Amino acid sequence: MSHKTRVVVGLSGGVDSAVSAYLLKEQGFEVIGVFMKNWEDDDDSEYCASNIDFLDAASVADVLGIEIEHVNFAAEYKDRVFAEFLREYQGGRTPNPDILCNAEIKFKAFLDHAMRLGAEKIATGHYARVREVDGQFQLRKGLDASKDQSYFLHRLNQAQLAKTLFPVGELEKTEVRRIADAIGLPNAKKKDSTGICFIGERPFREFLNRYIANEPGPIKNERGQRIGEHVGLSFYTLGQRQGLGIGGLKAKGQARGGGEHTPWFVARKDLATNTLYVVQGHDHPWLLSSQLTADNLSWCAGSAPSEGHYGAKTRYRQADAGCTFATSANMMQLSFTDPQWAVTPGQSAVLYDGDVCLGGGIIASAETSVSNPSDGSTHRQVGAQTSSN
Repeated sequence: MSHKTRVVVGLSGGVDSAVSAYLLKEQGFEVIGVFMKNWEDDDDSEYCASNIDFLDAASVADVLGIEIEHVNFAAEYKDRVFAEFLREYQGGRTPNPDILCNAEIKFKAFLDHAMRLGAEKIATGHYARVREVDGQFQLRKGLDASKDQSYFLHRLNQAQLAKTLFPVGELEKTEVRRIADAIGLPNAKKKDSTGICFIGERPFREFLNRYIANEPGPIKNERGQRIGEHVGLSFYTLGQRQGLGIGGLKAKGQARGGGEHTPWFVARKDLATNTLYVVQGHDHPWLLSSQLTADNLSWCAGSAPSEGHYGAKTRYRQADAGCTFATSANMMQLSFTDPQWAVTPGQSAVLYDGDVCLGGGIIASAETSVSNPSDGSTHRQVGAQTSSN
């Protein structure tokens, strides 16, 4: 009897990983399912009930006739992902824990566990693809452009990519749903999960308030006029429109913006003075950046690509934006053809060459032409979050 390649699939309870397991089994692999429990605090609450997801995953394994193991990575998650998440928020930045979770848990802790189980490969339900070209493993976008998740996977390295399969990356989401329904998977119509488990559907501010002390301070407009009070800089992100508590207020002497009810957006955080700056209008100059600097770089190929013109995303679900890429001393600078909206420190800037994801880094600062709140003059303001006025 010929040897079957053993693949350990991360079964989340969702339809994408379930169909991934099915496709691999159909292709002749020996498939083992692993359910990862990454969060334990208030896990039995309405917001984060991994026990329900495990039951769904176990039901899928039963239908497919494969083994499933329940593995607890909560300690690793808290140490490697959640601690960094809190550090970033306390520093006034807006992190993306899903990216860190992929790099540290799903493709490190889980990968190590799978290798101990004798696996030759691991697989997940991400919408992305891996292609080997001249001995190099490329991370490519999923064929379903509306579901592509390569942005979240850009920190994967050659060793991780070499061991990884993304079975649904070649399919449209509608086809994944059709397959799940056709083979009678119990979760065929299950809604896609949103957000990260430890927050779930609960109000974000309510969750963060349990871990980060709030320090109220002034909300000011672009002229430096106080128009409200914030509950703590950590609780706001650039471009935020909801939950500012200032309604359609229009301050006297407002330099830019529309009428009385033009919405306000978070534009800057001044950590030194604990001031939140807001502006009126989605396309206010303070919200548009022509250049950014990123650090903590990670390249899929193991080294930075050549300097030149590429596409980039500064947030998930945006179209690739044309930019010029330059790098030095583990920093990269992206200069955009068209200004980008609400470029946010702490988020990831991810570089693309067509459908190949090259890697990226954590946004440290962005450049935008703004008015000085004290005198109204225009200058180059480096950093959407500043340390002084």
